[in-house]
Amino acid sequence: MDAGVDEGLGQDLPPRQLPEIAFVGRSNAGKSTAINTLAQQKRLAFASKTPGRTQHINLFAVGPKDAPDALFADLPGYGYAAVARDAKLRWQRVMADYLGERESLSGVVLMVDSRLGLTELDKQLLEFVSDRVTAGEISLLLVLTKADKLNRKEGAAVMAQVQKDIAVLATEDSDIGITLFSALNKQGVGDVAELLYEWAHREPREYVEDEDLEGAEGDEAEADDEADGDEPDARPEADAPR
Repeated sequence: MDAGVDEGLGQDLPPRQLPEIAFVGRSNAGKSTAINTLAQQKRLAFASKTPGRTQHINLFAVGPKDAPDALFADLPGYGYAAVARDAKLRWQRVMADYLGERESLSGVVLMVDSRLGLTELDKQLLEFVSDRVTAGEISLLLVLTKADKLNRKEGAAVMAQVQKDIAVLATEDSDIGITLFSALNKQGVGDVAELLYEWAHREPREYVEDEDLEGAEGDEAEADDEADGDEPDARPEADAPR
């Protein structure tokens, strides 16, 4: 992927036509390394030598250089204890506004250290996007980083626990995935890259207006009457690993 960078606070970001995929996670969760690996760049995103210093949302154009097809949004890491309280609150507002209101946001990738699982701060972050995820407005992928540090049994255990922790977000409309990931041995890299490509190239979701609900329900009921009812549901489990 070719990439460029645009930087600014959430409220300063200009409107974009390209779909945006946001990367979020605790400081030291491996977010910058994962972005660089997925974008096939060595120094696209980088971690500050002073954790907690980054205070911007960085936008990276990805895809063909002359016609990028998506933007990666690198949000500030959170959870670094030495950061002043007022700075933490300011970053929290920036992320909450961006994740909750950004119209061009297509999906959110939450980076979680697989050795820790979902922390309370990660769960608080998920609250910023819960309404949009459950409504199917944006997709969610939980990437359990540094999986090379775990054996198979430990990996399966953390996957099961994270699935349990986010079960409340699983609805008929939601699109949620979980995967183990290691930039070191490339575990999960291909699967994540393929999924993000799908996010960037899918057709915009169409919503039924309130005044059309009655007619849409009638059409659905008529279609159900004509169906034989034996067709299996092809939709994957919302919280199944990708």
